[in-house]
Amino acid sequence: MRIELLAAAVAGAFLVASNAQAQTEIQWWHSMGGALGEKVNGLATKFNDSQKDYKVVAVYKGQYPVSMTAAIAAFRAGNAPHVLQVFEVGTATMMAAKGAIVPVAKVMTDAKEPFDPKAYLPTVVGYYTDLKGNMLSFPFNSSTALFYINKDAFKKAGLNPESVPKTWKELIATAEKLKAAGQQCVYTTAWPSWVHVENFSAWHNVPIGTKQNGMGGFDAEFTVNSPLHVRHVAMLGDMAKQGLFAYAGRTNQGDAKFSSGECAMFTGSASAQAGIRKAAKFEWTTHFLPYHDDIKGAPQNSIIGGASLWVMGGKKPAEYKGVAKFLAFLSQSEIQMEWHTGTGYVPITLAAFELTRKSGYYDKNPGAELTVKQLTNKAPTANSKGLRFGNFVQGREVIEEEMEAVFAGTKDAKTAMNDAVKRGNEILRKFEAANK
Repeated sequence: MRIELLAAAVAGAFLVASNAQAQTEIQWWHSMGGALGEKVNGLATKFNDSQKDYKVVAVYKGQYPVSMTAAIAAFRAGNAPHVLQVFEVGTATMMAAKGAIVPVAKVMTDAKEPFDPKAYLPTVVGYYTDLKGNMLSFPFNSSTALFYINKDAFKKAGLNPESVPKTWKELIATAEKLKAAGQQCVYTTAWPSWVHVENFSAWHNVPIGTKQNGMGGFDAEFTVNSPLHVRHVAMLGDMAKQGLFAYAGRTNQGDAKFSSGECAMFTGSASAQAGIRKAAKFEWTTHFLPYHDDIKGAPQNSIIGGASLWVMGGKKPAEYKGVAKFLAFLSQSEIQMEWHTGTGYVPITLAAFELTRKSGYYDKNPGAELTVKQLTNKAPTANSKGLRFGNFVQGREVIEEEMEAVFAGTKDAKTAMNDAVKRGNEILRKFEAANK
């Protein structure tokens, strides 16, 4: 009996080992820590449980710049991951990495997986497609910028919290009333370049660079010194001087200034909502970004932030088939709805948005649908589809340095934005020379 049991155990172990060996492993490197990292692990587990042929292994590789650099180095060494999460400003860098990536459109077509780019939100997919409409990477965590108000602060100042500023003129008038009523911090922002240059430009249908915001080639040049850009940055500088705008920093420091109740109005990422829900001890609402009402066609549509999934080169056909199946899994409406409602990121397909609406989620969570409505406010144009500049991480830093000089009163807006263009173009030329 013992011999028979031992034989059965050995046979069972051999069967388990055979099944494990039969699975094709898909390495997924990402940059999401904490609660978001748990959500990513949950997606991998759910896919793994849904079929037996492939196993996705999700690995946290540090912040976006770190993981992107590590993946390119791993590719050169012949051991890159199959899938890499890259922030949106890394798009041009990934495109320029010769042979390091395989376009998602090709991966899906070769694997004969159902794939229709028209199923995705136009402003989301537009950011990650080439000029021929081929999807280069797979949209994953996408957000956009929104305008937030503290309803309690409005009431305390004798303002109607249901009458929210729609234009920058109205916002300034409201800011003056809040300040007169004793509100110390009236308005702040997170991500100044992303909100006040990148999204601002799309929202007003003006370019921030030539060549369709860099999408048409590496020889693009910045145009953030246009009369409208100068006027807007000058306005923010004047607001700072008058105590109507409190500068918080270059990343998401503005989130805490709003969620703590310190500031009454705030512009920042839609993904800030989860943190605000946890921390805020006051009533608040989200709204469309303000706009300058004398600009024809405004408001247009906002653009996304966040990241997409890139498929790395040098893998076997069977592995790419697994990658395609995983991306098809991520596109499923139910999976997208779960991701959207669990994280605050945008559902990347129109069907997922519709499914979420029908579920009653937006009725129970007013404002949660604003991201999609703002992104799809109008059909995207060449100015509002997105942007693709080489080494734009550095480009953003230059723009923010120059804006900070205006906020601090050490430079006028025209000089600062001219300097931003000059310095930014130097970065673009270096990138162009390195990738010819």
